[in-house]
Amino acid sequence: MLLDYSVALFAAGATCIRIETNMGRMAEALGVKDELTIMPRHIHLTLCDMVTGEYITRIATIPHTAINFDVNTRLSSLSWELADGKIGFGQCRARLYDTIRPKPRCRWRLTLLVGVANAAFCRLFGGDPIAMSIVAVATIAGFSVRQSLASHGTDTRLIMIVCAFISSILGATDSLFSLGSTPAVAIGTSVLYLVPGIPFLNSFSDMLYRHYICAFSRLMDAMVLTCCISAGLCAGMALMNAGMF
Repeated sequence: MLLDYSVALFAAGATCIRIETNMGRMAEALGVKDELTIMPRHIHLTLCDMVTGEYITRIATIPHTAINFDVNTRLSSLSWELADGKIGFGQCRARLYDTIRPKPRCRWRLTLLVGVANAAFCRLFGGDPIAMSIVAVATIAGFSVRQSLASHGTDTRLIMIVCAFISSILGATDSLFSLGSTPAVAIGTSVLYLVPGIPFLNSFSDMLYRHYICAFSRLMDAMVLTCCISAGLCAGMALMNAGMF
């Protein structure tokens, strides 16, 4: 159960220090001592029974899933409830597997909210209302394609290239048809929803707490995805003759 918990927490986007802290809290509440080794693709867990001195070791592979702060928060709250004695082992285990079980979500509501959020970014960078509207449409189109491709198991790097390409083409319509006064802002912010900000932040946090292997892995993943976004953006701007080339 503890190994599944740590794997789920890592996959949801938690930093290494949060995983270590939460695991230590839960292990202490269960009367065991944990030794945790976190790698980019695997987690190695050794538990020692404080009474009998018996050791047990397990290794699990970390699945590649989307970052989910709702799962992250609920798992962290679960560790506190176990540590404070509000729930027992059986309840904790049931809650864990209920939390990590895939649940249906309203895709259209999420897509709409992402479009509104990216339009707000456009405004933050000085975009006019027309640019904001174009960015919202470009974001909704790109994010819809992203969800569709992800549901079919498409490689994340290819998804980034395709979505950045689609969003940049739609974002370039402001410049192509002279619709507004801030066309550069429209095309520049049309792909911001794809930027892997969480992996960049997590890599910095892991580096501060000396998890250098995970920090380097997360940083490289974020850099590769950023390059894919740039490739799709440049391809879209070149196709639309948006002035970059």
